[in-house]
Amino acid sequence: MNTESKMYWTDYWKSRQSAPPVSVSAWQFGADPDHLAQLVIDGIKTATCSGRIFYELENEPLPAVDDYSIVLSSEDKPLAIIKTSEVFVLPMNEVPAEFAIAEGEGDRTYQYWKDVHVDFFTNELKDKGLSFSEDMLLVCERFELVDVKDH
Repeated sequence: MNTESKMYWTDYWKSRQSAPPVSVSAWQFGADPDHLAQLVIDGIKTATCSGRIFYELENEPLPAVDDYSIVLSSEDKPLAIIKTSEVFVLPMNEVPAEFAIAEGEGDRTYQYWKDVHVDFFTNELKDKGLSFSEDMLLVCERFELVDVKDH
């Protein structure tokens, strides 16, 4: 986590009456981090997903309920803090439409979500020498916006 994100996290918890959680992560959303972060800030995007294989390849733990994350811009500037409220793992072809729509992207239809995610995962997997399959496991995460950074 960069210095600006650490300062944002510390400042956020200074106004609370409790100690901050032990860990927090900082990351960008998908292929268009600035646009997707704005959807979160606007309350439109309340869910996200990633291929489970990416957690395995990067030796990263899966997200868990009550995890906090700092949402970063494409320039790694902290924009907001979210808190994970639900996590489940499903094959991509079993993700319910209401979850896909909660990702808040494009025209907010299941078909849009599927098309964009097939393209994204196909490219990301290809870069790692792997192939896309519609039954690949996705880590699906719902979250709530808890703070927006003043700029």
